[in-house]
Amino acid sequence: MSKKILEIQNIKREFRMGTETVRALKGVSFDVNSGEFVTIMGSSGSGKTTLLNILGCLDKPTDGKYLLDGVNIGGLERNELARLRNIKIGFVFQSYNLLPRTSALENVELPLLYNPGIPAKERRERAVHALESVKLAERLNHTPNQLSGGQQQRVAIARALVNEPVMILADEATGNLDSRTSYEIMALMQELNQQQGKTIVFVTHEADIAAFSGRTVTLKDGKVIKDCQNDNKRSAKEVLSSLPVSDDY
Repeated sequence: MSKKILEIQNIKREFRMGTETVRALKGVSFDVNSGEFVTIMGSSGSGKTTLLNILGCLDKPTDGKYLLDGVNIGGLERNELARLRNIKIGFVFQSYNLLPRTSALENVELPLLYNPGIPAKERRERAVHALESVKLAERLNHTPNQLSGGQQQRVAIARALVNEPVMILADEATGNLDSRTSYEIMALMQELNQQQGKTIVFVTHEADIAAFSGRTVTLKDGKVIKDCQNDNKRSAKEVLSSLPVSDDY
């Protein structure tokens, strides 16, 4: 039986806006097992950004329960949340969030600096290995402005992997990329999931991107309206191979 990485039970999140109460999440429930590749879809206002912040331990629910790898985040203080976030979750953002004057290798090492138990030599070795796993072994010493958008996102994915988290949490990670580069990133995500067994939760508003995952949870107006396996899951590598070769590649 697969281990549950995420357990979301009747999650609600309310915000006060002056005299109004905004109910962003209205009782969301679902689980994610180890080794799953799940996309969370929803249009603007669906509650997916609020849910993402809770999944990433950046916020707490108003009501309900969220267990991350068996730990109930509701009972944690801010410093404990930050530590759990650094150890358990690898974040990948739409805008990469790389330090501009810092090499790819140093950017990937960054999460390890918060763990005093890891010596400098091991930090460097783990960062190199992470960059090799995303096929950037030849770009270790390049700064972000020397890399393409797709390469910068690969650095961000390597940074997400370096702490060996229980989950990769991606927020619109293909949103700033052209179609071909988006498919390259999704091919890498599928490889990390299928060959390395990484658990991936990928937030997107694009149905064609969601089709590369094994399962899609769809939100609308703060509720889950659909949670289904993708029976016709697409292969990003196959889609890439079918694209015409342009002069730019």
